[in-house]
Amino acid sequence: MLPWVVRRTRLPLLSLRCVDCRSTSATTGPGRFRVNANHKLLDVWLLVRCVSCDRTSKLTVYERTPVSSFDPAELTGYRVNDAELVASRLLDAQFARRNRVTLDWTGAWRLVAPPAVLVAPSDKPGVHLHGAAGKSGRRPEPLTGTWPGRADRCAPAMRRTAGDGQDDARPYAARACATSAA
Repeated sequence: MLPWVVRRTRLPLLSLRCVDCRSTSATTGPGRFRVNANHKLLDVWLLVRCVSCDRTSKLTVYERTPVSSFDPAELTGYRVNDAELVASRLLDAQFARRNRVTLDWTGAWRLVAPPAVLVAPSDKPGVHLHGAAGKSGRRPEPLTGTWPGRADRCAPAMRRTAGDGQDDARPYAARACATSAA
């Protein structure tokens, strides 16, 4: 099994209709918040920009919320336009539902996978080749599936390989020993 990771290359675009040009895409750009105080109540908006006409719009993060209900670190993040806070708000389902936006992930991610080591599948069950002739350079014996001169040892690490090259993790050593003894 190959490990792989999906990495975000940029923040996703927002599917949001512009009131000026009727475009359906908006971006957060560098990610800016606007915080407005009205006595002891705060409004917090995420500023987004139309990709076609550069018109700025506001998406509500918090509306008329008491200052005491904010975590001080979160409030500081809104004031300094923290990029991680922008990303977390964009990925918040409640935020998207409240502002009636959806995310467009096209081109916003890439798949990172380590290079695969390809193992040639063998036409014989139980033979696991590490290249054309194996690590030793010798071909396996055709009937036993063991390496020449090793039938008496019956290495427990031998495994059966399915036709598609995937190791199904079933030990083949018992069958190889029984075949070589006959």
